[in-house]
Amino acid sequence: MPRRDIPRARLDQPIAPRRLMLRPDYDPEAFGKLSERFARFMGTARFIVAMSAFITVWIVWNVLVPNGLRFDQYSNKFTLLTLILSVQASYAAPLILLAQNRQADRDRVQFEEDRNRNERNIADTEYLAREVASLRVALGEVATRDFIRGELQRLLDELNDRQEIAPSQRTEAEPD
Repeated sequence: MPRRDIPRARLDQPIAPRRLMLRPDYDPEAFGKLSERFARFMGTARFIVAMSAFITVWIVWNVLVPNGLRFDQYSNKFTLLTLILSVQASYAAPLILLAQNRQADRDRVQFEEDRNRNERNIADTEYLAREVASLRVALGEVATRDFIRGELQRLLDELNDRQEIAPSQRTEAEPD
């Protein structure tokens, strides 16, 4: 049986999809920003007041208005309201979690940057401490102003003593 020459796929490249996949294409960054704005809005007093007003109007309307004009005409008068609030909560919870995950990622990156900055600061501080210590050791070996003054004064005194001794030795050595 003859071997067919089938082109071999490269192992360093992914295989192209063989069938058409109908997946929605979206930008994760834009979706994340949208979820953060949504979560931020849901945490405001404006949202709480608006939601409270909406629910209050709904309840008052469905209790006080005649049956033909009610929004929610089911048996307990609030079935549609419950459904609307459940749908809103079912969308709000994942969006809030997505926003929290994005914030946790940003916090983790910021923590790593802070840790790296702190490590560099510690290394710089240790380097400066070693430099200051080496300068102190080097200054200990350097002659200070007081030491030089003392040595010069001692040499001056020694020269003065020699000059006083020298004339007296000359007179004794020279016969008249």
